Amino acid sequence: MTQSAKSRLSRRAFMAGTASVLATPALAQDVNSSATTEIERDIGNIVRRNASSFRSLDWQPFFSNTKNGAILVDIRSRALHFWSEDQTIYKLYPTSVPLTEDLTRLGRTKITLKDPSPDWRPTPSMKQRNPEWPDYVGPGPDNPLGTRAMHLSWQYYRIHGTHDTRKIGRRSSNGCIGLYNEHIEELYELAKVGTQVLLI
Repeated sequence: MTQSAKSRLSRRAFMAGTASVLATPALAQDVNSSATTEIERDIGNIVRRNASSFRSLDWQPFFSNTKNGAILVDIRSRALHFWSEDQTIYKLYPTSVPLTEDLTRLGRTKITLKDPSPDWRPTPSMKQRNPEWPDYVGPGPDNPLGTRAMHLSWQYYRIHGTHDTRKIGRRSSNGCIGLYNEHIEELYELAKVGTQVLLI
């Protein structure tokens, strides 16, 4: 491949058509080894990004049924999936997830309480890590739990809103799963006490 031909393979064209480029034997044979290595490295990056991409899922691989509804929280893709009991409603929301692995709890739980106007107290471990934090924040716009909260069967764990929208899509929580306030308000109406929850 000539230098001018290589220059025409812009980054944008590469991202749009990598698979078809590599599937063309004549072109693949013409690309020199260093260019091939770069393409393979970029493909690897694309595949890794797509493996944890924000996308819709089916409930069957994760739940045996949708009794009481089902919530799947995918920590890696930072997404929450909801299926109604009759499977007529499916929702997909971006979330915040725990900051570190040791703050992350995975497995099966369920919603045990729905709080329409949450107040907030830091857990003992949160207060130890952040002694400057207040001991209590009442319901309202500055509440770290946002406008709604749903308690899980695990102590201190919640699915809740957030007043700080910068946290969504990031590792930013102390263990809970955070949603935009408008999303938690919608999910709050759809989910009920007893809804199955799985964190993976």
